[in-house]
Parts: sequence; structure tokens; C-alpha cells
Amino acid sequence: MTKRITAADAIVKYMEMEEISHVFCVPGESYLPLMDSIYSSSNIKLISTRHEGGAAFMAESYGKATRKPGVAMATRGVGGSNLAIGIHTAFQDSTPMVVFLGQVHSKFRGREGFQEIDLDQFFGHIAKWTVELKDPDRTTELVQRAFRIAQSGRPGPVVVSLPEDVLKEEIDMNFGPPVAIPAPSPNHEDIQKFQELLEKAERPLIVAGGGVIASNGEGLLVEFAEKLDIPVIASFRRHDVFPNNHRLYAGHAGLGIFPSVLKTMKEADVVIAIGTRLSEVTTQDYTFPTVQQKLIQIDIDYDTIGKVNNPDIGIVADAASALKELLTINMFSNWEVWTAERRKAYEQDLDKETDEADKWINMRNVIRTLKELLPDDAIITNDAGNFAGWLHSFYSFNLPKTYIGPTSGAMGYGLPAAIGAKVAHPDKVVVSLSGDGGFMMTVQELETAARCGIPVIALIFNNSMYGTIRMHQEIHYPERVIGTELNNVDFTKMGEALGVKAMKVKTNDEFTKALENALAMNGPVVIEVITNPEQISLNSTISSIREKNRQLH
Repeated sequence: MTKRITAADAIVKYMEMEEISHVFCVPGESYLPLMDSIYSSSNIKLISTRHEGGAAFMAESYGKATRKPGVAMATRGVGGSNLAIGIHTAFQDSTPMVVFLGQVHSKFRGREGFQEIDLDQFFGHIAKWTVELKDPDRTTELVQRAFRIAQSGRPGPVVVSLPEDVLKEEIDMNFGPPVAIPAPSPNHEDIQKFQELLEKAERPLIVAGGGVIASNGEGLLVEFAEKLDIPVIASFRRHDVFPNNHRLYAGHAGLGIFPSVLKTMKEADVVIAIGTRLSEVTTQDYTFPTVQQKLIQIDIDYDTIGKVNNPDIGIVADAASALKELLTINMFSNWEVWTAERRKAYEQDLDKETDEADKWINMRNVIRTLKELLPDDAIITNDAGNFAGWLHSFYSFNLPKTYIGPTSGAMGYGLPAAIGAKVAHPDKVVVSLSGDGGFMMTVQELETAARCGIPVIALIFNNSMYGTIRMHQEIHYPERVIGTELNNVDFTKMGEALGVKAMKVKTNDEFTKALENALAMNGPVVIEVITNPEQISLNSTISSIREKNRQLH
């Protein structure tokens, strides 16, 4: 199909071919032709946000929720710089994303024009691919390539710089078919080596990550784990990769890790890493797996294999394709005792009651209430912060595609991520969890949710401080508090001012009633939860950290 249209129209036509339903942006004059082309599209809706960081997080979450590239747009150097946090998150989280950035007029390039940055160079380190569209006749080629790179192999963000004059040029549109994502499989020798090593195992362990989720391989992972009776641990912030209520689930390798999970990781003799880059958090500061443990690593990205530990067997393959082949293994497993023991130890940690002051809201009971009242397919998003420890430890993710969190640890993520997820799945309940520090960074996106009619439920755990940093401050520089104390912002009034329903709660009974009311409403809702500033984390108070320091010194 060949048709003469503007470069801007061609970009929109290709997004339609890729079935992109929404794009997220802060408007800018440098890419008005692209916005105007979206105006003419009946298939794509533009969500105009209050900050480019919010737009980027929404697009990144949309990409996680749909496994199609989330699309974000911004103007020149200033808008692009604000988008950078979401691009970095997409890079670390392996999320498909395409970013279109308006650029100064081609004739003004290199003169330090208004808001000029070499955008393709600027983002080179935190994007999977960057390109500036200098020749309008190459629009179809480069845009299609951008969408292919974003989705193929290890997914990630692609940045396309668009000089404003190029967008208006007429070109011959001649796209090929939409991107078909390759899904390479392991060969017969790989499977044979895998089986030979596994047959020698006494305490095997599967560590499953985002590659399983990206390939829609969650069901296959359950089949494989059940066939060979192998316990499964989820990598950092990939909770929904395996049903948490399953007898083979042994926990989450994240921050504030349960002792039982840490013990499982230490005692395993063969580690099967599927679709995980074995990040700093998952490996507990790169202390796992040890050189004594045998490592089998399966990943679609060649560069990820052996990036942290040199594996005994490295298999370059799509996770779902690999799991299909692994299901052909026919062998006797003799580690039933090990498997049952690790699940039992995890359940014992799960059942331990946390010691929280009676006069304050009990955070564990907040999570219990969420699990009791939310539908099983509800999507949970979270921001960075110690409050997330209760979610990560005690919420049970039993269905695939029900959790969206930043493995990058980016603050301000929770609310815009919830908006992006709700746009992707309007039929599902979407709830975000944030601390007061992180929420304040993107609070303005409440107005976006109100204006666009996007009914998310935003929980804010308010202890009037940057809690995670305060905890580390108390550990390393005891009682020398600087920069981490915040004012007690009234988020209820702020939410109402931004056009959403808002409630403040101080007890667990009040929280239950507020959540019930929120679920009955057809619009965005804020629930501000006043929490105990002394309870700095799941297992520590400020006083206990200070007392421990006094005993050490």
C-alpha cells in the first residue's frame, strides 16, 4: 500500500496498525503536526497530562499492562528531560515503549536553538535505541523499526527525535505488516544439558522474572514447576509471575526479604533463572547465586546471559518457548521434602504477626483488607518507599498480570502507573499505593484522572517524611536527621481541589469503610492513610534502630 501523506500522518497510521489505543503527553508546539494527526484518528486517544514524568510513567505502565509499546510524547529538550525518569524505568524494567520527542527546526540545529538538545545522544545510555528523523522519506522505515526494536528481544524504550519541519513534509507511505515478535526456542542440546544437570540436583530452585510475564508464559511456568515439583521464587517486583497461593511458591526476592526466602536461596544447589536479569535487589547485592551453586540461566537477551554470574548452562530463548520445550523433559524428581519444607517455612513467615502500635493503623491489616475486598483480577501498582514492604510481604497475587511496580525504584510512579493500567484495562479495578513523599512528586496527575474520567483508587500512606531515606539515615548516621522530615500535607483537601473524591482514615475500621465506598464510586478516589512515623519499616522502628546503634557503639 502506497499513499502520499505527511510524515506526522504516517506515524499515526503506523500506530494504528500496531493497535496502539492511547498516547500520553504534555503538548508542545514542536510536534503540533503529530498531535493534529492524532486528532484525525478515530482509533487513538490522546491523554494530556500535567507533567512529562507522569506521561512517561503512564506510558510505561500501559506497556506493562498490554505488552504493546506504551507511547509518550514531549517537546524538545525540556519536555524530553522531564520524560527521562519514565524512559529509564522502562529500560530497567524491560518494558516496550516508544517515545516521540519534538525537536527544533532542522535549519536551527547546532546553533543552540530554543530548548535544543541532541535528543538521540542525550538518551543513548538509558534507551534501547535512539534516532533522529532527518530525512522525511525514511519516516516509515524508522518508525516501524522503532516499534520492532521496542518489542523484540529484551523489550525496552526507543526514542525518536522529530524536527518540527520534518513532520509537515509529504512522503510516500509504504509500511510493511505490523511487527511480528520473534520467540526463539532452545535447541535439543540445550534441553539435554538442562536435564543432565537437573538430575544431579538435590535442592533445585526456580527464580522467575519479567521475561516470563512478557512472553505470557505464567501458565507454562506453573505446568513446568508442577511437573518436576520445583519451588519457585519471584524476582524483585515480579510478584504475579507465579500464583502466590500455590504450594510451590516460596516467596519474593525483594527488599525486606523474609528469612525463609533468603534461606531457600542460600540452600538451593541448582538455580534455574528464567527471564530475569538477576538484578541487584533480586540477588541481595549480587551475593546470589554463589559460585558453589549451579546456575542455569534462560533469557531472550544474549547480553543478559552471564551478566552477573557466569552460568553453567546459558540458554538464549524466549521464556514461554523455553518452558514449552522444558515440559518435554521426562525424569524422576526426588526433592519433595525440600519443596514442602520451603513452602512451609514461607507460610510460617507469612503467618507471623508484626508488632505495630495499637493506637495507630495496622499496616498488615490494611493489606488484608485490600485482599478481602478487591476482586482477584484487580491490578495493584506501587510507588517507591518502605510502605511497599507490607504489600510485597503480605498481599497474595494469585493471577497473572495483576501487579505493576517499578524495579527501577522510581518515586512518583504509583499514581500515574495506575492511570496507565486503568486506560489499558478499563474493566478492572486499579489501586495505587504511595507514600506521601513519592505521591507529592506526581500528585498533579489526579487532575488528569479527574478530567479524563479515569477511576483509579489512590492510597497515600502519610507519615510526613521520606521514610526509606530516614531509615538509612538512622542506620548510618544515627540521630542526625537532615532533609528527610516533611510537612504534614492534607492530601484529602488537595485531592478535592484537584477534582477527585477524597477520604482521610486513621483506623483500620475507617480504612475498610473508605475502601468499600471507593469501590462503589465511579470516579477517581484518594484515601489518605495516616500512619505511625515511628514504624519506619516492616520490621523496624526509629527507636529500635537507635537502640541497636547505641548497643553497637
